[in-house]
Amino acid sequence: MNPIIAAASVIAAGLSVGLAAIGPGMGQGTAAGYAVEGIARQPEAEGKIRGALLLSFAFMESLSAMCYKIQTEYRITMFSS
Repeated sequence: MNPIIAAASVIAAGLSVGLAAIGPGMGQGTAAGYAVEGIARQPEAEGKIRGALLLSFAFMESLSAMCYKIQTEYRITMFSS
């Protein structure tokens, strides 16, 4: 394999993981902020808000985990050939 292509693929893999973590991280921060704000306004709805917040965290984390899995599989296939 060409060393330039190998180096570029390693850099691209690192960038993809880093960039894939930015979106869910910002989304989780925003969601948590609004959840705290909602609980402060309506303390009796804390259970429903917390449940929706945890579900949304799971969806956000699954997106970043999928990005990580895809780039890992891509690197394995690229370096095995």
